[in-house]
Amino acid sequence: MTRPLRVGVQLPEVEREVRWPELRSLARLAEAVGFDSVWVGDHYLYRDDGRPERGPWEAWATLAGLAAVTDHVRLGPLVACLGFHPPAVLAKTAVTVDEIAGGRLTLGIGAGWNRAEFDAFGLPFDRRAARFEEAFTVVRGLLAGTRVSFDGAFVQVRDAVLLPTPARSVPLMVGSTGERVLRATLPHVGSWNTWFDAYGNSVEGFRDLNRWVSELAVDLARDPGHVERSACALIAIEGGRGERPADPSAPHVTGSPAEIAAHLTGLAEAGADEAIVVADPITESSIEWLGDVLAVLDA
Repeated sequence: MTRPLRVGVQLPEVEREVRWPELRSLARLAEAVGFDSVWVGDHYLYRDDGRPERGPWEAWATLAGLAAVTDHVRLGPLVACLGFHPPAVLAKTAVTVDEIAGGRLTLGIGAGWNRAEFDAFGLPFDRRAARFEEAFTVVRGLLAGTRVSFDGAFVQVRDAVLLPTPARSVPLMVGSTGERVLRATLPHVGSWNTWFDAYGNSVEGFRDLNRWVSELAVDLARDPGHVERSACALIAIEGGRGERPADPSAPHVTGSPAEIAAHLTGLAEAGADEAIVVADPITESSIEWLGDVLAVLDA
């Protein structure tokens, strides 16, 4: 039987302190048990949320390392904040990681939301949507293989070009529910992603949000069928340690491998082409357990 949708997994971010050997092992195991993709969050620092101060490893260095130690699983940032880097530099970084990965990168992009990390690292937080629009114009132009000159309010580039010439155009995925960001990106990206809390972590919630994205695509003269849909799903693994605090508005999905598989199938029936599992906890034993979910989907 053909799997009803692609299934990815997000590696640990700030659930606990995780070192490179564990990240490498988790990615290799995810590939071995049959996941289609592996994702890492793009954040610098969390604070001022009532929990201890914490931060993950830098996403692009991590992705480059994962590209070198995996063989066929797709990789990507979930999602890369366009406000963290000059956009031409980000495009250069993305095609370099894609080269190391042998053409396995999906460039997920967003505008960012966590003001604490912007302030801590000296990054402007104001007018994020306007900054995103300018940065996106530069990134998509360079990834399309064109020379780009741009003179905006926030971004200026002069005859930028990516050399060596990339082997392919890296696919773009937007991760946002902001209408302004979606209006800028839906005419151009290959896929749209949403975090689980944006749709209540339920099949019904995803169906409703997905319908709105389709309506917006039509309004932008983009065939909705040309934009793939990706849904993050928060899954509690048996014996979970509660690494991710409970959110009443988006409760964990729980159950046996068959029940979790049924939930993911429900997302597919609601329009998802891909589900990205955010596992609680995210450990090697969790990935092995999720391998049983993939086996049910493949049966």
